[in-house]
Amino acid sequence: MKVLLTHTPEFRRQYYGERSLQGLQALAEVRLHDSDVPLDAAALVRAAEGVDIIVADRVTEGRGEIFPRLPSLRAFVRCAVDIRNVDVAAASSTGVLVTRASPGFVPAVAELAIGFMVDLSRGVSRATADYHAGRKPEIVMGRQLAGSRIGIIGYGSIGRYLAPLTQALGMEVLVADPYVTIDEAGIQHVALDDLLARADYVICLAIANEETENLIGQAALARMQPHAVFINLSRGNLVDEAALAAALREQRIAGAAIDVGRAPDQMPTPELARLPNVIATPHIGGLTPQAIEHQAAETVRQVASIIKSEAPVGAVNAEHWTRRP
Repeated sequence: MKVLLTHTPEFRRQYYGERSLQGLQALAEVRLHDSDVPLDAAALVRAAEGVDIIVADRVTEGRGEIFPRLPSLRAFVRCAVDIRNVDVAAASSTGVLVTRASPGFVPAVAELAIGFMVDLSRGVSRATADYHAGRKPEIVMGRQLAGSRIGIIGYGSIGRYLAPLTQALGMEVLVADPYVTIDEAGIQHVALDDLLARADYVICLAIANEETENLIGQAALARMQPHAVFINLSRGNLVDEAALAAALREQRIAGAAIDVGRAPDQMPTPELARLPNVIATPHIGGLTPQAIEHQAAETVRQVASIIKSEAPVGAVNAEHWTRRP
């Protein structure tokens, strides 16, 4: 069996790792992508000629036109949770299996959320930048997390992990998610408008889909308190960035922290990230050894199952998989 690993050399180092690569090479003949430029559709077709399985990073799109042009392809294995840029219907129509990884990044993202809250509250990044530039930092009164109110939008795996951590810090927890039932003690299940009006820290962890597109826009931001801050650790699609930039420039909210945005590879938009009351990181919420190894190792296990003609955990269209080994 032949496998194409689409990661660029940098992505391979950061998001796949040597141990998982060796595991993949023990199962199949592995073809590596050695260019620093991600594969577009045409380049992917050329690179995957004669390949049985594509193991794709999050940037490499599984566009509909690639599947009929790769007659030997049996499976498209995404080394990430997000498969919005994979045309599952097109893969299904040609009998190609599509899989996704599970979210092994939950603790990493939750920890970054707490770091963002501390930084926004105490001016760590601002003071550090001043010292690095040879300036005397302004001494500003901070906000204590204990006794403050966090509002979590979206109560999936990260939200459920984050909530008890913030409770342990003495925070009051509000959650807005119309699709879940919450039984945990001390967590208030509220409407989104109520959360926005009451929370000191608004953290966006909802999934990205048509329903949540621009969920945080002008109206939502107008409901937030002037001292409140907004944190996005989900996807840039959930935020109207022009509305957020205006609210920050006009100091209608106190600040924001963003790990994601509408720039390529879901990075923060530079125009928003450069605002003085914004903390931005380059989509590194899940970039820890434990988180990356979880997803990379999962793709190895999925490939092993596919080789045995078994639909692995994480398959999203197993009922349409006809190109079995």
